[in-house]
Amino acid sequence: MSRVIDKHTALVKEIAAQLGFQFCGISKAGFLDEEAPRLEKWLAAGKHGKMQYMENHFDKRLDPTVLVPGAKSVISLLLNYFPERTQQEDSFRVSKYAYGTDYHLVIKDKLHTMMREIQAKIGDVDGRVFVDSAPVMDKAWARKSGLGWIGKNGNLIHPKQGSFFFIAELIVDLDLVPDGPIKDFCGTCTRCTDACPTDALHQPYVVDGSKCISYLTIELKDALIPSDFKDKMEDWIFGCDICQDVCPWNRFSKIHNEPLFNPTDGLLDMTKKEWSEITDDVFRTLFKNSPIKRTKHAGLRRNIDFLDS
Repeated sequence: MSRVIDKHTALVKEIAAQLGFQFCGISKAGFLDEEAPRLEKWLAAGKHGKMQYMENHFDKRLDPTVLVPGAKSVISLLLNYFPERTQQEDSFRVSKYAYGTDYHLVIKDKLHTMMREIQAKIGDVDGRVFVDSAPVMDKAWARKSGLGWIGKNGNLIHPKQGSFFFIAELIVDLDLVPDGPIKDFCGTCTRCTDACPTDALHQPYVVDGSKCISYLTIELKDALIPSDFKDKMEDWIFGCDICQDVCPWNRFSKIHNEPLFNPTDGLLDMTKKEWSEITDDVFRTLFKNSPIKRTKHAGLRRNIDFLDS
């Protein structure tokens, strides 16, 4: 039986590599003992801001066997999105992950292909695929499977390629050989906590989501951004990369090789004036398949107006 499990594990990782995933790690499906009290404390302290959905499905969030009955293994996958070029200076800024096609669309296709390949080569395998689409603690599972450690900025950091990765999972009823976690290499470094302009990282390893620029520019749906953050947003209008840009481990980042993550035409060269003049029609055309469409035109307009006011 162990030989079969070993063979299947190697095959799963081979399929992942063929589909362009840079890293694949495996964990035994089960209750996340360490994360449970942390999540409960984080929610109780209100660090999720107005993301009420974080309070839902607590049991499913912590135990994939509740989310996917019969689950035996969690297959964690990393897909690189680090770009060759970034935005021009003196422009409103968007997170690098939003330069190209929405990663949900790109990765979902890869995951479904991967599941079909596993079924074709192994046999009767059941499970579900996930990429930000359900209450799955993706960073916790990636850490558990040895794909990196969760840094002081709350991001998963891979020791060879940094943190500019999307994380996805297949949760399956297939016995596979689990990988073990690796140690935390943040050490005494405080670059991310020192650089955060809104103090969202005032407590290392705990992200205060209610103060995070990504939350304020994307998740917060209020008509106005709280005035407390005036002059602290550093020109970010969709997401924020500050804590990743300053992380020493990202000196190892490699340029991605996924064509769909290449920047939307003209995006990197847009000036502040051009951003400010985007109409609703232009927004819908320019960001049709982009993560930026999540804010809708009104949300992007709100973010720009907050910086300009």
